[in-house]
Amino acid sequence: MWRSNEIQRLLTEAFSPTELLVKDQSRLHAGHAGAKDGKGHFEVIIVTDAFRGRTRIERHRMVYDALGTLMETDIHALAIQAYSLEERK
Repeated sequence: MWRSNEIQRLLTEAFSPTELLVKDQSRLHAGHAGAKDGKGHFEVIIVTDAFRGRTRIERHRMVYDALGTLMETDIHALAIQAYSLEERK
């Protein structure tokens, strides 16, 4: 649970999103090779004006950068749905 909260905190600080949902899906991957080291599987839905004019790859890189070392230490898999404000109207 703390990892979901930390992901939410970091993304909120970096992007001030109008919408942010962090789902911990680790339980769905129990027994998966990537889950053996204790890292988690997460899904993020984020809406922020910071993504306006950015490609999907740029948006994902921005999220990875915002999460910093969590990507190496605590996150095994991260599904990202990243939208600009105009795309969610």
